[in-house]
Amino acid sequence: MNIERRRKAENIIALFLSSLAAFSGISWLVFILGDVLIHGIGALKLSLFISDPVPPGVEGGGLRNAFAGQMLITLFATLIGVPFGVLGGTFLAEYARGTRVAAVVSILSDIMVSVPSIVIGTFIYAVLVKPLGHFSGWAGATALAVIMIPVVLRTTEDMLSLVPWTLREAAFALGAPYYKVIIQVVYRAAATGIFTGILLAVARVAGETAPLLFTSFNNAYFSLNMNGPISSLTATIFQYAMGPYDDWHAQAWAASFVITATVLLITIVGRILISWRLK
Repeated sequence: MNIERRRKAENIIALFLSSLAAFSGISWLVFILGDVLIHGIGALKLSLFISDPVPPGVEGGGLRNAFAGQMLITLFATLIGVPFGVLGGTFLAEYARGTRVAAVVSILSDIMVSVPSIVIGTFIYAVLVKPLGHFSGWAGATALAVIMIPVVLRTTEDMLSLVPWTLREAAFALGAPYYKVIIQVVYRAAATGIFTGILLAVARVAGETAPLLFTSFNNAYFSLNMNGPISSLTATIFQYAMGPYDDWHAQAWAASFVITATVLLITIVGRILISWRLK
């Protein structure tokens, strides 16, 4: 009887501590999102999207250059990082399954996921920016792609490993070569998980600032030239938040809200597509 009471007491204590930790984490999340929502919606204006920045100290203007630059950098980062991540995960799950190479690469990928983004930014600065002698949008896209690759790679590897080997054997029995089995059978079975990993990677890099400060830098003017310094929304938010002008602070809040809403929209659309795929 004493043992039963002790177990019930331990269960109540564990449940209380777990609930307290969950409530603490959720409360901070609600506080941050609520703060961004309150300040961001109030500062949203049409000029924010269609106007370029004005000189410091002058009210008005917008962040058209930052929105355009952010979309370009994120787009090219996705085009660079996703194929490398998917192909790398495919190699580990299909061709190197169970080997020491796969184990080592998987461990290195896990380490890369937790590496601070500023370290990756300084690495790309030393590899691309300093040798070329100037900042560029391509360097920023490369830095974000390096952040995306381990996330996509590990997700792809895990999802492909979950596909039963019997599906591959059935395709082999019909005379299909291995590459067709991967493309037409394995990828289709794991498409939902791989797509989720891609969404997570995009959401991860959408709010990165530190790598872009060392690579694409920033640009106060509208530019679509990826060969030179290009503006980004996250770097502009950092600059405006550190500035002394109230108008800059308002635009930084609005830009923060746009990024948060965009990531939320991508997540919701991804969930809808996943649910549709599972049905």
